[in-house]
Amino acid sequence: MLSIVPYEPKYTQKFKDLNIAWITEYFKVEAKDKELLEHSQSTIIDKGGFIFMGLWNNEPVGCFALIKKTDNRYELGKMAVDKTYHGLQIGQKMLSYAITFSKNKNWETLELYSSTKLDTALHIYKKFGFKNIPLEDNLEYLRSDIKMELTL
Repeated sequence: MLSIVPYEPKYTQKFKDLNIAWITEYFKVEAKDKELLEHSQSTIIDKGGFIFMGLWNNEPVGCFALIKKTDNRYELGKMAVDKTYHGLQIGQKMLSYAITFSKNKNWETLELYSSTKLDTALHIYKKFGFKNIPLEDNLEYLRSDIKMELTL
């Protein structure tokens, strides 16, 4: 029922809509969100990153990005699941896919930024082995108050 497929231009609006929906539920859309969502090809893919879509019965209901930081370190970001499909473990399946994909690329580390407001997400990240690490100064997102990484 769930298939995870590489991004194609036909998913541009859905990638943006899924992310705007979850961000506005808890936070405010920030400048960095707009940059990545409105120009995902040039800001993520053309810089060596990846975007994937989660399709439920061929309908795009989830997404995530792997944003290149260095040759061996990528940031897991822009992960969202349509609220209508919560409870089906779509987020966990996409996270598992992201980890397997990263290991197959021989990357060393996956990192992510999150918020302590997102208890369920943090629980899932920890379940998959992500560990808290110190936040750096001058973060790109005001909502980020926690940073985690997974050594692959």
